Amino acid sequence: MNDESATIVVGSDHAGFEMKEFVKNYLSEKGYLYIDIGAPQEDPSDDYPVFAFKLAKTVSTNKYKRGILMCGTGIGASIAANRIKGVRAALCTSPEMAKMARAHNDSNVLVIGGRTTEKETAGRIIDAWLNGKFEGGRHQKRISLLDTDHI
Repeated sequence: MNDESATIVVGSDHAGFEMKEFVKNYLSEKGYLYIDIGAPQEDPSDDYPVFAFKLAKTVSTNKYKRGILMCGTGIGASIAANRIKGVRAALCTSPEMAKMARAHNDSNVLVIGGRTTEKETAGRIIDAWLNGKFEGGRHQKRISLLDTDHI
């Protein structure tokens, strides 16, 4: 996978740092390229919105089509990332959720809880999300509604 747009952006705060390192190794083993937008080390004083916004803004430009984001539970990171127009960040705790996040929501950012998800489960979630396909159809209308200012 050497197409730059297929490169996956990864990021985390300190609470997701260990999971981010696992994800980077996992992606490499599967043949995916990635860029790491931080945190560069485990620093308890860092703030998840900084890394969530940086990753989400990077994905929203469409230079890189997908990102994987981590914080302690994934909740804060998903809330922050979803504030960026064009980002559809899905906090997934199971492979089934990841599959549906792609199929129905065309998720372009996967969020994983670094302190709440076992690494083996994280690998299965990542596989389901990366291999998932957007179904389009009735779901496309709903995706289009996400970026409107009114309904």
